[in-house]
Amino acid sequence: MVKNWEHFLFPYEQAVGELKIKLRGIRKEFLQFGKRSPVEFVTGRVKPVSSIKEKMNRRYISEDRLSQDMEDIAGLRIMCPFVEDIYQVVDILRKRADINILEERDYVNKEKSSGYRSYHIVFEYPVEMSTGEHKILSEIQVRTLAMNFWATVEHSLNYKYNGVFPEELKKRLQESAETAFKLDEGMSEIRDELIEKQSENHKNNRDD
Repeated sequence: MVKNWEHFLFPYEQAVGELKIKLRGIRKEFLQFGKRSPVEFVTGRVKPVSSIKEKMNRRYISEDRLSQDMEDIAGLRIMCPFVEDIYQVVDILRKRADINILEERDYVNKEKSSGYRSYHIVFEYPVEMSTGEHKILSEIQVRTLAMNFWATVEHSLNYKYNGVFPEELKKRLQESAETAFKLDEGMSEIRDELIEKQSENHKNNRDD
């Protein structure tokens, strides 16, 4: 039984605080060396107690199994400018020694039936406490700004209407998710064309 939620959640809060600093460091490193960063910004949160209890009931998770069976009590999101940046960030995360990746779920190329797209990484993270090392489960979601906009609005609607949508509205949500993904693809194509034109101009200037 969780007798004191504040004590139980403390290592999760510690982990989120540390990881936000570390993951934001990825962007700083790229910019420091004059490179384009695949990370736009990073957010993180510890799931509120009310949300934890709701999910425990919905997923039939007992309190004595909470730390083993609930992966997203500590959650972080990495927002990327372009779709291809997602996989670059995932590769960076795979090489880190401070996180032990347990599972990856690619909802970018294999979106959910709702239209939701994101890349999820479930991992184990060691938190140093006065009593010693405490390993917790955490989740990172890597997505584009467009994916995040859609997911945020969809989550808000889901919460307000308890996930019960008329079929017509459900279809429109799916279509809007596809529109958001086409926007991502279009922006990537524009960026690639700009890079190609800059390369051509640079080559022509050298030849002159």
